[in-house]
Amino acid sequence: MKATAITSILTLAFAGLASAYPSILEHLEAQEASKKASRWSLPFSKRQAPGVIPPFDAASQYVSTSGDYAFVAPGSGDQRGPCPGLNAMANHGYLPHDGVATIAEFVEGTGKVFGMGTDLATFLATYGAIMDGDGTKWSIGGPTAEVPSILGLTGVPQGISGSHNKYEGDVSPTRGDLYEYGNDYLVQLKYFQALYDLGKDDDNYDLTTLFEHRKNRFQQSISGNPYFFNGPLTGTVVIPAAYTFIYRFMANKSAEYPMGRLNGEILKSFFSITGSDGDFTYTPGHERIPENWYTRNLVDYYTIPYYSIDANTMALAYPEFLSVGGNTGTVNSFVGLDPANLTGGVYDAETLTEGNNALCYGFQVGVQALPDLLEGLFTDVDAAADAIGAAVNQATDSLGCPQLNTVVKGQFDQYPGYAKLKSDGTY
Repeated sequence: MKATAITSILTLAFAGLASAYPSILEHLEAQEASKKASRWSLPFSKRQAPGVIPPFDAASQYVSTSGDYAFVAPGSGDQRGPCPGLNAMANHGYLPHDGVATIAEFVEGTGKVFGMGTDLATFLATYGAIMDGDGTKWSIGGPTAEVPSILGLTGVPQGISGSHNKYEGDVSPTRGDLYEYGNDYLVQLKYFQALYDLGKDDDNYDLTTLFEHRKNRFQQSISGNPYFFNGPLTGTVVIPAAYTFIYRFMANKSAEYPMGRLNGEILKSFFSITGSDGDFTYTPGHERIPENWYTRNLVDYYTIPYYSIDANTMALAYPEFLSVGGNTGTVNSFVGLDPANLTGGVYDAETLTEGNNALCYGFQVGVQALPDLLEGLFTDVDAAADAIGAAVNQATDSLGCPQLNTVVKGQFDQYPGYAKLKSDGTY
């Protein structure tokens, strides 16, 4: 879809929010208009095909950790939360140090540091701004006076740390499930140690290792969290990304390893872990970009089609990850929903791992469930849902998703983890 068409869709979808969030539409129009000028948005003809070995250029891929980008620990009032990459960016000045950023700042920063494609970054930043912020900016941690309640919001935005089953979800690589630990943003050292153990023999943490870690964490949530919920968007789009992002974004690129190699020391740096194996220490909010670290090549940044390949590979290895559903109030009571029953036959278990269907399913079922998640956050739920729907449409345009018009949402009622959350992020 051309930029003009995307802008037209966004204009229509965000019209209902214009009075409450006058600058969000302006941002997305400006972002769309400036794509051609952005070095993080090369035309498709100049991009590397996913899976093809990219070139390595030390000068353009080096990420500075000195001068304006030297590490500065968070101070009183600075926000840090469950995403190690965003925390590291704030600590190094690639996002505002207070941990509150606009959509444009998230898109620019994640491209510059991690080589995240503009399509993926825009969706994630827009979704975060609406679900966790004031529509234009949001906190990478908890609530803050920097993101106050405004017209159209029913309360103070809770940031990503207060967005359980809305943005953040169960089965994090290193954080605990909210209903099991009482918070969803602090590293649980036993989970970091479990991940570390999987790759320490050859000091290599690739996708195979991370997929196995997710399998283990998935079972741990089933057996330990009576309110575990594998949500339509959080469980099939956001949480899988949390695993693929670790390797795709944190691995250090080099001439020897142009697609990146992630070793234990780099992993520890990004997760704010010090100490030796078996005796680790976690310092909340002190995530660092390693010294002498190189990001993705400009022709190889991580777009939504690229992520779709990874998500599909993960689902083929472990089909249970696509099982939207959860425990029903006791541990080991997981019940999954039949995709055909949930979507009126648009998706089914037989074809869910074909093409881009896995990612399309997560995006589209998640959008259909949005009114329930937005209730209590907005005075105009439909307008907020339309705004996110527009961002999803833009994000999935390149995936060729089948049309899904409705979801039988009543099937979610059997899961207390879906209904338990209050709008303010508590439980």
